[in-house]
Amino acid sequence: MDDKIENAAKGRKAVIEEQAKLRRERAAEKLRENLARRKQQTRARRSGQADETNGLPAAKMDES
Repeated sequence: MDDKIENAAKGRKAVIEEQAKLRRERAAEKLRENLARRKQQTRARRSGQADETNGLPAAKMDES
């Protein structure tokens, strides 16, 4: 009986560790995407191109 409980606990622990690993991988991917986007913005600013945004997106007025 103790072996079944011990095996079940090990199985749950393995599932939790796998989920944590997947979360870390997703977070790392998001960080890489964010870094690439920020680098692109910096390069655009250095080359003299205007930003695509005009003010704060939340404060955008109807321009029609």
